[in-house]
Amino acid sequence: MRVLIQRVKSARVTIDGKEVSSIGEGLLLFVGIGKGDSEEDIRYLCRKVANLRIFEDEDGKMNLNVQQVNGQILSVSQFTLYADTKKGNRPGFDRSADPGTAQNYCEKFNESLRECGLDVREGIFGACMKVELVNNGPVTIWLDSGKDSSQ
Repeated sequence: MRVLIQRVKSARVTIDGKEVSSIGEGLLLFVGIGKGDSEEDIRYLCRKVANLRIFEDEDGKMNLNVQQVNGQILSVSQFTLYADTKKGNRPGFDRSADPGTAQNYCEKFNESLRECGLDVREGIFGACMKVELVNNGPVTIWLDSGKDSSQ
């Protein structure tokens, strides 16, 4: 399981020109589910996201997590995080989980974040979404549950 995190001042998802979700300060998460991922991967990455200290404290050091700054989360599924680009110019997605499994795991991941007390908004699984953000920093961090060390 992979999560690409961007610390944002704001972010929003639109579909066909209509806003689906939006947040103010917080984290934009792009979530990829791979073949063989498990609920343990969900728990591990949920803990990492909830506790990741990437917001600045009063001294300007990255020392606070999203809860400590009353931040929100916008979670967007993104199977392309498992793109294989080693051969040719067209990415392959054989390592991405099938859509049914991926949707189920994305929903469980978001629910686990909510159970940690986080305010989680979502995109629409499988939809063609437009994602707008104002990256704060910029700060972009890659988390991986560690099962696939080939990339």
